[in-house]
Amino acid sequence: MIYTAQVKVMPHKELLDPQGKAVLGGLSNLGLTDIKDVRIGKNITLQVEANSADDAKKIAEEAAKKLLANAVMEMFEVVVNS
Repeated sequence: MIYTAQVKVMPHKELLDPQGKAVLGGLSNLGLTDIKDVRIGKNITLQVEANSADDAKKIAEEAAKKLLANAVMEMFEVVVNS
């Protein structure tokens, strides 16, 4: 069966997010001063062939650990839908 796995990758909260800071500055320049923080990440969609949703999640997590996320700088979350 084919499952859709969404992998959300975000920088660790302790790390500076220069892209987020740049967007925050741009929003402030546009008069949107009520926004106090911006964090920029990645959303990756995988089509995974697996026997079960649990197996698909394990495969997507392995892909995130090995390639999609840098464990030193980023965290990830995987959600699988059939």
